[in-house]
Amino acid sequence: MSINTVHDVEFGAELPAFEPDTSLEKTGEFAHAVGWPAGRFDDHEKARKQGLPGALVPGIMGMGFLTTMIHNWSTKAHVEQIDTVFRAPMMADQPCILGGVVTDIDEETGIVELDMTIKNTDDETRVFGTARVRLPTS
Repeated sequence: MSINTVHDVEFGAELPAFEPDTSLEKTGEFAHAVGWPAGRFDDHEKARKQGLPGALVPGIMGMGFLTTMIHNWSTKAHVEQIDTVFRAPMMADQPCILGGVVTDIDEETGIVELDMTIKNTDDETRVFGTARVRLPTS
């Protein structure tokens, strides 16, 4: 079902799962685009030399993935806020699965609240949080 207005949203509904590209190539491109030095996000060995378990997916990139998932769910959604807690590193080159569920709907204002997660393929939560989005009321 297409989500065009707040009236199309059902409490407890799950957003379609989203599996973003977490390859070294993409995490490196992102880090380069924002001016971060090479190594930590695009090279496992260099990241390990920095004391990390391997190359990371930048946290802000993960938040971008969550925003993409919201817009895949509804192109009409205006993301007002995303609040995240990073429980464990997201590793580059390791698939992750994003999930979301509707936890509150205000039909008068068009505000929808979502609980969101980023998990690895072992079903370990790496990032969790909430999002507040505004949808048209008519």
